[in-house]
Amino acid sequence: MITLNLHQAKTHLSACIAQVEAGETVVICKRNKPVAEIRAIPQPSEQPRPIGLLKGRFSVPDSFFEPLPDEVIAAFEGRGS
Repeated sequence: MITLNLHQAKTHLSACIAQVEAGETVVICKRNKPVAEIRAIPQPSEQPRPIGLLKGRFSVPDSFFEPLPDEVIAAFEGRGS
């Protein structure tokens, strides 16, 4: 973890970001008190999600395809209960 004061962080922002990209966490202090933390955002996986993970373990019930009751549709449309 790297600790910088506000002035250092402003002056060397590009270097701070490079360190964050390399896996470091940067803590920004104001008057020697930590006020912010800069850390990398987790990147999404480059691999496509596999299809069919629950094949054979889950089935959609026939009732899923039946029309919704009028009161449920009315609630979705904001027409009261």
